[in-house]
Amino acid sequence: MYFEIAQSMSAQQLYVEAARMRLCVGRKHLSVRQSLDLATQVLAVDLRLKPALLYDSNSASAEQVQQYLSSLQSAQLVSKSLLILDLNGNTFIFNPVTVISNLEQVLHDSCIVVINVCHSLEKPTIADPRRAELKCMTQDLLLLLREFEQLREAEKPLYVGEKCKEWNLCTVFGLLLGYPVIYWFDQTESFENCLSMTPLMVTAAAAVWQAGEVGHRCTLYSFSVPALLHEETRSNLEYWRFCLQERFQQQNVLQDLTICQNTVTLPSVCL
Repeated sequence: MYFEIAQSMSAQQLYVEAARMRLCVGRKHLSVRQSLDLATQVLAVDLRLKPALLYDSNSASAEQVQQYLSSLQSAQLVSKSLLILDLNGNTFIFNPVTVISNLEQVLHDSCIVVINVCHSLEKPTIADPRRAELKCMTQDLLLLLREFEQLREAEKPLYVGEKCKEWNLCTVFGLLLGYPVIYWFDQTESFENCLSMTPLMVTAAAAVWQAGEVGHRCTLYSFSVPALLHEETRSNLEYWRFCLQERFQQQNVLQDLTICQNTVTLPSVCL
């Protein structure tokens, strides 16, 4: 039925309709802009321009996000390879091939920078990406996703329950979302951090999806680095930028990639 409707609708209309039908909470539907932002993000994950997206458009459940994704897959708008992950109530749409490859690379050659932002520190510092807590967490996540990817239970999200309570979710989110720089703090000490009033250099990458007559611009990545650690993280940021630009050139669905930076200082930073 849904596929029959899809045949008479444009891609833009279909994505908007899928979001409005599947992701409604109470009587509230996603706006057209929210629906197109989500569609662009999903396409970026499917094209391996980013490993995953965190669904935060509204409070729709993991089951609803799964229904949304399944409807797009049934309409042959995205591949069947994309899966749903629920981490302690936080829902991700992810590409298992990309995420698993990234996690393997993190374990083998420490391709990311880990920044310790523990509340007890005077200022953020570079942490050892191979420290026991980080390595164990990455290995556990990798094992979990490998097993899920092999099982591929049709149209069922992967729920990570008790295990993820031991993880620093801020760090896990950075790993899943493919950031070149991620934050870590000792959550047994405190969930607060030392980033208050610390100048942060924010990197944002955006692209245009030509959905219909008017192109829709959407931010694909947005992450921060303490400005005082800019030199220490420069090579990782440049390598991340190079890899993203290279992957972008290998597809023709999204256009006009832009990567910009600006500096912000905030009285408090929630991670």
